[in-house]
Amino acid sequence: MDILFEEIPSLDLADFTSGSASQKAAFVAKLAEAYQNIGFVAIKNHGLSQDLQDRLYGSIKDFFSLPDEIKAKYEKPEIGFQRGYTGKGKEHAKGRNTGDLKEFYHVGQELSNIPDSDPIKVEYPENVWPSEISGFKNDANEAYRTLENAGKAMLRAIALSLDLEEDYFEDKVAYGNSILRQIHYFPIENPDEVPADAVRAAEHGDINLITLLMGASADGLQVLRRDGKWIPITALPDQLVVNVGDMLERLTNKKLKSTIHRVVNPPREKMNSSRYSIPFFMHPRSEMDLTCLESCVTAQNPKQFEDITAGEFLDERLRELGLKK
Repeated sequence: MDILFEEIPSLDLADFTSGSASQKAAFVAKLAEAYQNIGFVAIKNHGLSQDLQDRLYGSIKDFFSLPDEIKAKYEKPEIGFQRGYTGKGKEHAKGRNTGDLKEFYHVGQELSNIPDSDPIKVEYPENVWPSEISGFKNDANEAYRTLENAGKAMLRAIALSLDLEEDYFEDKVAYGNSILRQIHYFPIENPDEVPADAVRAAEHGDINLITLLMGASADGLQVLRRDGKWIPITALPDQLVVNVGDMLERLTNKKLKSTIHRVVNPPREKMNSSRYSIPFFMHPRSEMDLTCLESCVTAQNPKQFEDITAGEFLDERLRELGLKK
């Protein structure tokens, strides 16, 4: 049965990670209901301290305030902008040509944390660190590890909701290709000088398994409900917003919903102000098979996707977004 939420549900991750058997089961049931309907939840007790968030936001504000020519030193188009800086307007939503009104910085797995014996290590480029901003590297790496751990806990709950073994995703996300994206929706001093259809982030679905978002309460983030109504995403300061991505929707044959969302422009008189956001895009290893789970293919819900690996799907989508040639 479809449920038309007026707001995204709020859950306590501690109910799953350290609660009683009944609390854990209730968390899994509520998560399943949310992800089968709206594709988003807000969670608390995720392990990310306010102090770390404040430090991380401080360092990215310092970076994005640097002159464009300095930021450009950290741009890596040869690797599809998967590490380091991506300049203003260079990413666009799938199916669009107008670039989003944002710039961002990507941090991936630190290669020093991956055992030399793991063949995945040669697939990833080195992280790129701005020498001008002290603390940037340490804060970003700490946030990356914390969000990765929270994501693994969420995936254990998702596995149970799909009647899979709790550790189903563990080997698939071990040293996965996850990305911490630090976004600056930059000020527009003269709105008449940007394309009429330009927005901060056009409507889109995320590529990955799940996304964990901090800084979700700033005005502008909206999710498209199943009846076609856009509803604002609201979360308390101590919460992360966690949503289903396209890879998980594909794996579950659309049982779990990768819901379309967007970041709309503020009122014209506020276009000259900045907005910051930090999503953690949780990706699996490139070899993960995204073939629809047999349990999610039924006569009522026949298989809707061709077989593909996570690496092949990511490559396809990066080309669609204009980040890879």
